[in-house]
Amino acid sequence: MDRILFKNGALLDPLQQALQPGHDLLVEGDTIKAVSQQPIDAPDAQVIDLKGKTIMPGLIDLHAHMVATQFDLPSQVSMPNVFVTLKALPIMRGILRRGFTTVRDAGGAGFALKQSVEMGLAQGPRLFVAGRALSQTGGHGDGRARTDFMPGDAPCNCCVRVGALSRVVDGVDALRRAVREELQMGADQIKIMASGGVASPTDPVGALGYSEDEIRAVVAEAEARGTYVMAHAYTAESIQRAVRCGVRTIEHGNLIDAPTAALMAECGAYVVPTLVAYEALHIEGVRFGLSAESAAKIDIVREGGLKSLELFKRAGVKMGFGSDLLGPGHRMQSDEFAIRAQVLSPAEIIGSATTIGAEILGMTGKLGRLAPGTYADVLVVDGDPFRDLSCLAGQGEHIPLVMKGGRVEFNELH
Repeated sequence: MDRILFKNGALLDPLQQALQPGHDLLVEGDTIKAVSQQPIDAPDAQVIDLKGKTIMPGLIDLHAHMVATQFDLPSQVSMPNVFVTLKALPIMRGILRRGFTTVRDAGGAGFALKQSVEMGLAQGPRLFVAGRALSQTGGHGDGRARTDFMPGDAPCNCCVRVGALSRVVDGVDALRRAVREELQMGADQIKIMASGGVASPTDPVGALGYSEDEIRAVVAEAEARGTYVMAHAYTAESIQRAVRCGVRTIEHGNLIDAPTAALMAECGAYVVPTLVAYEALHIEGVRFGLSAESAAKIDIVREGGLKSLELFKRAGVKMGFGSDLLGPGHRMQSDEFAIRAQVLSPAEIIGSATTIGAEILGMTGKLGRLAPGTYADVLVVDGDPFRDLSCLAGQGEHIPLVMKGGRVEFNELH
């Protein structure tokens, strides 16, 4: 079994408020064997002297789309499967290079892509996949133009397109079957559309998604298989409905109000804001093919972003880290740190991308910290993220080493 000994690092523990200098860390196979302020004796291990650099757990992005290869998602559906798959490979590699060793895919990626990473066929983060997100007719996951025909002309399941991040399903019984199908095909969690959205052509942002009976049916089926439901939702009313029906994580949440945030805290629901997505769409969405209908919706949700962070923080709602970027916008993933820093402290933001991420994934004790028994997802960082989050920004320029599951994926230490 391979052993790697990191010596003389400044340990970043997300549960603390400051770096802890002078730590050794021993990796054995895919897990961390020991972490100590005393020298660790491992004569057979490969030694990496960190010379005081920061050593921290790999980052967790709870809302990303590996197969969102362009801004114009509706037209991606008709793209050949092999094109979408090959275009996803540099996206995944870039995410890992930026230090995100774990990603919860929020619609699109399936079991085969997750398995390809685990087998070493593709380089990318550890994936928790939702399969295809579930959308009602005319909802956020329905990419058909108003001039398209309704189902009847749609391809059968055997002709599913890799570029389709979602599927249209209506009615309690059909949704129960759809959830069972996605779980049978390897989904780790289920994603639904609980309000209108930006990147879809025919649904107003304020539109309510599934009926309460439909949401409860989805939640019941997910819980029956020991998992949970994540819901795309912007408005206070849509969030209230979702949370009351048992949804565990709210995605985005930009147009929340104080009473709804309090309800989320009371129910123990989480939120995953994705503020960088709207900056990317605002800056270059139209240039890269975003439709005029979608472009008109951006400012509605973009303006509420920072205020929503304040409301969630005040109510005590736990916030995960998300990005939700499309196509060339993926390079802006780490800009989410700087956006959140206008409202939250570095320690709060780091926690969202480590320990809270692990909690949401049900992986506390395995992800989010560097401690004996956790997966060896390790970043070496030039700088102190507790003092200045810019060392986590960009494309990994200040992260010379990235390890995932005990395997060194990138190493530019000299």
